[in-house]
Amino acid sequence: MEQVQEKQLVGEYAAKYVEDGMIVGLGTGSTAYYTIHKIAQRVKEEGMKLTFVSTSTRTTKLAQTLGLTIHNINDVPEVDLTIDGCDEFDPQLKGIKGGGGALLFEKIIATSSKQNIWVADRSKKVEVLGAFPLPVEVLTFGSSHTIRKFEKEGLNPSIRKKADGSVFITDSQNLVVDLHLSQIEDPEGLSIWLNSLPGVVENGLFLGIADRVIYPKADGSIEEVNA
Repeated sequence: MEQVQEKQLVGEYAAKYVEDGMIVGLGTGSTAYYTIHKIAQRVKEEGMKLTFVSTSTRTTKLAQTLGLTIHNINDVPEVDLTIDGCDEFDPQLKGIKGGGGALLFEKIIATSSKQNIWVADRSKKVEVLGAFPLPVEVLTFGSSHTIRKFEKEGLNPSIRKKADGSVFITDSQNLVVDLHLSQIEDPEGLSIWLNSLPGVVENGLFLGIADRVIYPKADGSIEEVNA
């Protein structure tokens, strides 16, 4: 099964967990894209009454084109369910997110949610986190000094750029610095250290957040792993 097919399979499957009356967090990324389309289809066909919050400008635009209204996260008491993608997850359902650059808003919405489901293709399943570069959202002010701190620790940082070579800027007008680590032996310790640095806004380690990960097996069947 091709990767695109895997993304569509699990993305659409996860939409079944959305129930009428819920406040739903819509994730960002190529797999969550299919979830959003499937939810919009269910709203139209089943007449579901749902309230939506979004993890990124890109997701908001997609949802609106599908007829879904996005509410400000400040206007809801809490989120019942957020369905989002991930860039890596390990057997304990620790993960790396932020490949799309939305890690800050994703983490705010995830930690405001009663339940978080991640959708992923098989390539995202790993034994040890770190092969995927770890995104860190960094203030532009003093960013060269923040990056030097990463360099001193041997974290191999690089400022994220867009395809045209320009610097990538997040929805909150910050930089993303990707750390090329190969393996992260102590994700909890690294997360605490990163967030202790002035200039670091948030990091892409999502620990103790996912309640369930949905991904396809080699035979095309669906695997669901619960925390």
